[in-house]
Amino acid sequence: MSFYNHINRIKGLNYKEIFNQVTDSDLVNIINKEILDEQDFLKLLSPKATKFLEPMARKAYELNLNHFGKAITLFTPMYIANYCVNECAYCGYNVKNTIERKQLTLEEIEEEARSISSTGLRHILVLTGESPKQTPISYIIDAVKLLKKYFDSISIEIYPLTTEEYKDVVDAGVDGVTVYQEVYDEKIYDSVHIAGPKKDYHFRLDAPERACEVGMRSVNIGALLGLNEWRKEAFLTGLHAKYLQKHYNDVEFSISLPRLCPHKGDFQAHSIIEDQDLVQIMLALKIFLPYVGITISTREKADFRERLLPLGVNKLSAGVSTEVGGHSVENKGEMQFEISDERSVDEIKEMLLAKGYQPLLKNWGRF
Repeated sequence: MSFYNHINRIKGLNYKEIFNQVTDSDLVNIINKEILDEQDFLKLLSPKATKFLEPMARKAYELNLNHFGKAITLFTPMYIANYCVNECAYCGYNVKNTIERKQLTLEEIEEEARSISSTGLRHILVLTGESPKQTPISYIIDAVKLLKKYFDSISIEIYPLTTEEYKDVVDAGVDGVTVYQEVYDEKIYDSVHIAGPKKDYHFRLDAPERACEVGMRSVNIGALLGLNEWRKEAFLTGLHAKYLQKHYNDVEFSISLPRLCPHKGDFQAHSIIEDQDLVQIMLALKIFLPYVGITISTREKADFRERLLPLGVNKLSAGVSTEVGGHSVENKGEMQFEISDERSVDEIKEMLLAKGYQPLLKNWGRF
């Protein structure tokens, strides 16, 4: 059964009515509960819950400490191509945008790998634009086999794959996948994905599950905050993670909370996601899903990322470039979006140690 059935089940949900009925005593009781249901989670996302962010933060901190300790896994993205066949209104890689396109050769990928691994990182996230023609599975597999010489954990953030293709990349050495649904509202999804394979809402929605079915070790999901009303998108993201966790209890799940960033193009966000909004989403998710990790990227400013650490963060990117070949190649491809935290791996490590956290450069390895 697909998660789409769950979306249909709550499609007529009256969020406004539910939020209006939330009371202070409801929220106190929810924060003190051990196990939350869907309605509890939704109430923690309500406007009235903003008065309870401090007790929510204390609860989230306790849960995260119990389940994850004070260890923060560090990784960095490696952009190996930015060719894309999709026309997505909000993305700098939009096929209609005139940008510098580039795809790394295997020699350039190895040069990039050497540069990144010299920082001590052993977790990598490989990214491309969504172009099966320019970056076919064979290219991804060749890149992964090469990267295995340098990294213990290789995740991919590329176009959604078929079940058979996910099996192929797992066999090649991929252990993690990131697939953002971007926006769970089907009508908005259709409007912002103007043309290209990405317009297939259902194929993308089921991609994390296809990866789980073939033994992917870790799966990271999320919505691009700003494409729709954030409370609805946060709610559906949480329900998606809960659904996957229930059906695939041997997979490590995490959620990213990306906000729309400046990029090539003139797309206007549906709404601005304030810092307090992001904090509320993160706290509600952690209390609802204490075993699910939270990833915060360099889309967020350095000081804000640091303030989020005690609230349930488990993974941080460090030493980031969103340019193709951004760590080593002289003629780089254009960046996907602007980053806000440009600190090196060493600087992130020093910050974490100073705050009493343990930076993990290697969180697991193959035997």
